[in-house]
Amino acid sequence: MALTKQATDYMKAVYIEEFGDSSKLRFADRPMPRANPDEVLIQVEYSGVNPVDWKIEEGMFKNFLPYEFPIILGWEAAGTIKGVGDNVKNFKVGDQVYTYCRKQTVKDGSFAEYLVVDGKHVALKPKNLSFAQAASIPLCALTAWQAIHEAIKPKKGDKILILGGAGGVGSFAIQIARDAGCYIYTTASPKNHDYVRKLGADAPIDYNKNNVVDAVKTKEPNGVDAILDLVGGQTLKNTIPAVKKNGIVVSIVDRNRPSTITNAETKFVNVFVRPDGQQLKNLTEQFNKGTLVAPEIEELPLSQTAKALEKIKTQHTRGKIVLRVK
Repeated sequence: MALTKQATDYMKAVYIEEFGDSSKLRFADRPMPRANPDEVLIQVEYSGVNPVDWKIEEGMFKNFLPYEFPIILGWEAAGTIKGVGDNVKNFKVGDQVYTYCRKQTVKDGSFAEYLVVDGKHVALKPKNLSFAQAASIPLCALTAWQAIHEAIKPKKGDKILILGGAGGVGSFAIQIARDAGCYIYTTASPKNHDYVRKLGADAPIDYNKNNVVDAVKTKEPNGVDAILDLVGGQTLKNTIPAVKKNGIVVSIVDRNRPSTITNAETKFVNVFVRPDGQQLKNLTEQFNKGTLVAPEIEELPLSQTAKALEKIKTQHTRGKIVLRVK
């Protein structure tokens, strides 16, 4: 991806003009966004990379979400406010912020030098975190929070199985479930077992060597109270027998009830995370107190977006990849 010459009122951005693989990515000038009265203009320092980004790139959501080409990819960012709309009263120019910036129409994302976003979807960046760390948080932490507290609603002592605990959402899901008093099983490769234990997992399971259902039922003959699925597909279908008959299965990947859930008493919920500045503010307070910690991060420059998306696509990254924009 070659960078074109910067022009006045233009910014660098990574975007697509058609769906396809990473050969369709463009790294070039785009017009600077303009904030409306309810929005803030953010100069982006770092942008988080998530599985949704390559799925949008390849057109997997084209029948699910409205879109308009060209599409600047990216749904989470950390940076500094450079402009404030007249109706926004709780932020000022110079504030260091972060945001989950999904909009109703997929078009203007965070893989760019500047971003405009509704002020109600923004929160002050945790004081003890760098911009790079902060950019790894909004989408994943809000997903984990909404999946656990709004969908699963665990009681203290509940047993939960998290599929894919070492990834971006998993890193937060473990911590949030831990703080809710859950006993946590999670799938992870052996190299990540110490990592997920450090976050609060009680029983990591090597999905390469173990039958996950057998590994769980050795300790929980009746099954766990809940499965939080961060992987989807056949992995989820194969793991359904690990949940109690009257338990709950929550997936952030699969939208339809898996055919392997044959018991009517087993509840299935798909969670598609929504922007929520107040929840993000609450999470900020937990980071400032040290009760939540940011995941491990890998930094890449914006010019290496294609590499970042290919790495995410493997589903074997630990923590988060963030793009350095400046």
